This record gives sequence, C-alpha cells and structure tokens, in this order.
Amino acid sequence: MANFAKWIGGGLGWALGGPVGALIGFAIGSMISNSDNGATYAIGGSSNTNEGDFKMSLLVLMACVMKADGKILKSELAVVKRFLVENFGEQGALEAMPLLKNLLEQHIDESAVAQQIGNNLNYSSKLELLHLLFNIAYADGEVVDAELATILRISNIFRIDRLDFESIKAPYMKHKDDNWAYKSLEIEPTVTDDEVKKAYRKMAMKYHPDKVNDLGEEVKKSATEKFRSINEAYESIKKKRGMA
Repeated sequence: MANFAKWIGGGLGWALGGPVGALIGFAIGSMISNSDNGATYAIGGSSNTNEGDFKMSLLVLMACVMKADGKILKSELAVVKRFLVENFGEQGALEAMPLLKNLLEQHIDESAVAQQIGNNLNYSSKLELLHLLFNIAYADGEVVDAELATILRISNIFRIDRLDFESIKAPYMKHKDDNWAYKSLEIEPTVTDDEVKKAYRKMAMKYHPDKVNDLGEEVKKSATEKFRSINEAYESIKKKRGMA
C-alpha cells in the first residue's frame, strides 16, 4: 500500500470534504487497494487546518498552475520534481509525484477548490501558498502569462490584498522590473529613507516564518525563503540610496 505520511502530515481535516476532498480521494483511491478507496478520503474532517490540509491544497493548486498553458511536458514534471525535492525532501517528492500526476489527469474546478482553500486557511498561510505557487511557476526560470493569470485568479479568490500579491510576485520579476525591491516592501520609490525602514520592519513581521509554524518544518523552511527575499529587497534599496 502506498505511504502518504509525508503529505498527510499530522492528518487531514477540512481538506477531506468538498471539491478538494473529492480530488484527493480519487487520486489516492486510484493508487491503493479497493478496500481503501477514494470514498473513504472524501468524508469531511475537522474544521482545523492541519499540515496535511496545507500540503494537499498545495498539490491541487500546483496542478492548476501546471495545467494553465494547456500542456504538461516531461521537462516540466522534472522541474516540478526538483522543486518538491528542494522543498520537501526526497521522500516527500517520492510520495507527491504520483499524487500530482493523478491530479493532472483530472478536471479541476479551479474556482471551487480555491474557494474552499481560501475559506479554511488563515491569511498568512494563503500568502505562503501563493509564494510556493510562484516558486513552481518560476522553476524553469520564467513565469509565463498563463501561469501568472492562474495565480492571480487564485489570489483574488483568496481575497489577497493587491499590494501583498505584488510583493510576492516582485522577486520573480526582478529581471524585468527595476522597481521590484520597492514592490517587495509595498512602497513607492518616492518614499523617504525612514519610510523604507518602517516598511521593512512591517514586512519582516508579516512574513516571519513563525506565522506558519503550525504547517510543519518544511513549510516553515519555504516561508524563510520569502523572509530572505524581503531582506534582499531592503538591502537592494539601501545600496541604491546609500542608506546606513
């Protein structure tokens, strides 16, 4: 029988019900024995968000982003596997890939799953999900228009503030946007040095890895990368301005 402990984590709660649960149940049910089928996994769980809820939500939304351009290439799967290894380790990637491939073969109602996820995750967790989706989209070195549009739709359903969305997106656009560092800190290039420092402190607090402590060490590790990008943006602005 397949072992999904890495991705179920501390258990599944709300992700067992609704459209997310149906997708997960079908994906797992097709990979294990008939005595442990998808119907079992589609039963509603608790309303608390567990580590497993977040990771399964990531897999479903990852499939949405990968399907955005209407084609799934072997090279893209290789890139995604590398992303999974880097963020969740060899065992995590080994368990996730069969689930992901199964999800890619299903029809996914992007709006419905994003609505369910958005209703059950807190704001910090939703920000981290968007960060991970951008990581996936950028894994091949570029976020293409179709991927960006999909992530934006998900963000809107999550009711993410526009400035927060632009802040998460900015580091992936640094090769084409000279103001990426300012957008990362949610400020305009015209602000004073004191306002830059104030914005940095605010953003460092908003994206501190402890905000997603309950979602497991691997998710916290990924959140640390976003935290570092805030520091990178701040250092970039300080260098340009000659700030102390």
